[in-house]
Amino acid sequence: MTRAIALHQVSKAYGRAPRAVDNLSLSIAPGEFVVLLGPSGCGKSTVLRMIAGLEEVTEGELLLDGEPANHMPPSERGMAMVFQNFALYPSMTNRANIGFPLKLENPRQDHSERVESTARMLGIESVLDRYPAQLSGGERQRVAMGRAISRRPSAFLMDEPLSNLDAKLRNHLRAEIAQLTAELGVTTVYVTHDQAEAMSLGHRVAVMRGGVLQQVSAPREVYALPENVFVAAFIGTPRINLLRAVVHAPLDGRMSIDLGRQRLPLPEPLSAEHQLLRIQQGRDLIVGLRSEAVRIAPPSHARPGEVALSGVVEHVEYQGHEALVHLNTGSQPAVVPELESARPQQAARRRRRAGGGGTGVGVLERLRERATGHVGGPVVSLDEPVSGRQDPHSPDRPGLMAGDLVVRTGPDMRLRRGGQVPLLVDLEHLYVFDQQGRRICPLPRDVPGLDV
Repeated sequence: MTRAIALHQVSKAYGRAPRAVDNLSLSIAPGEFVVLLGPSGCGKSTVLRMIAGLEEVTEGELLLDGEPANHMPPSERGMAMVFQNFALYPSMTNRANIGFPLKLENPRQDHSERVESTARMLGIESVLDRYPAQLSGGERQRVAMGRAISRRPSAFLMDEPLSNLDAKLRNHLRAEIAQLTAELGVTTVYVTHDQAEAMSLGHRVAVMRGGVLQQVSAPREVYALPENVFVAAFIGTPRINLLRAVVHAPLDGRMSIDLGRQRLPLPEPLSAEHQLLRIQQGRDLIVGLRSEAVRIAPPSHARPGEVALSGVVEHVEYQGHEALVHLNTGSQPAVVPELESARPQQAARRRRRAGGGGTGVGVLERLRERATGHVGGPVVSLDEPVSGRQDPHSPDRPGLMAGDLVVRTGPDMRLRRGGQVPLLVDLEHLYVFDQQGRRICPLPRDVPGLDV
């Protein structure tokens, strides 16, 4: 038996602190694999624990197979959890660990056959009579999964089960989990902060930020049609290039997007999506360009829909099969606060305390920080850039600053640091977001090939 899970406007609060989960609605079909994805502290594990019954629902309703389950004890939900830290009993053999939940359910029955079949499924039959301390990390996680599988639960709840493993083993077990859950056909809710796990495992990915559900879509749609800047920045490696921009739409001239030192002219006749940008004339916007939407090539090699740009090479990351080129185009990056390092923010906070002390200005700054950190706060920062950023085309700049654009290229391309290179931007893969981070362009539509 597999289970349908539905959360309707569910919230979780701890005392007077901001809600850990705020008004979340999510329906999971029987047998579906849904991944809860987001940065640390976004509330994804809290959602999982509410489904399991380990946390009470503060507001809203949890339904299991259409029946209210807010107050149903965990033991009656028929679910099995797999934790990050394995949670095995060190004094028991692995055989006993796998069979322990079965023994609790029916102490007098012989469960050896089910334990053996579960071990064969996971390829750990040879280590059943060892103890957890005698196993590798991957083997211990298989034993933990075996303990969950042996119960034949109606749903698997997995809380970052691979985060303690090394990269190679993590990739291997990820493929095994995908195959195993597909064979069993059991509803699975999987929590992770690793987008690679989310994109490769889930039938759907639910992206969370600050306790609020941002988007629930198939992996390809989350990547191709992000609802807002946060989703666009969180999904994709390397991270999408986000640049501050202004639309220029003169009545008697060509429409363009101003990136600061350079402009992206929009091809004519304008597409329906680019026509919509006309009403954004003069407003601050955010332009998103994924690294594969820009290529290093001269204007003479432009394909239909590509426009020219240029950049100064700041750094080249050699990846083996490709290279990531960091370029400075003179644009101002838009910052997604939750995805940036906390160190600059802490330094800024110390400066405010030193300068403001207990004055009213310091109080206002602290209130502003608290407001912007709330779950409904902005997803991007359009504040002025840090002083000291220089024009990359200025001849008297003393040194190269951080790049604002990352481009994928072949591993054999030879580039000189500080050299200026021509770029071609594919406007068909151009994202435009408003000041609140909501996507304006491309328009909502079906992504070709999503059902393949």
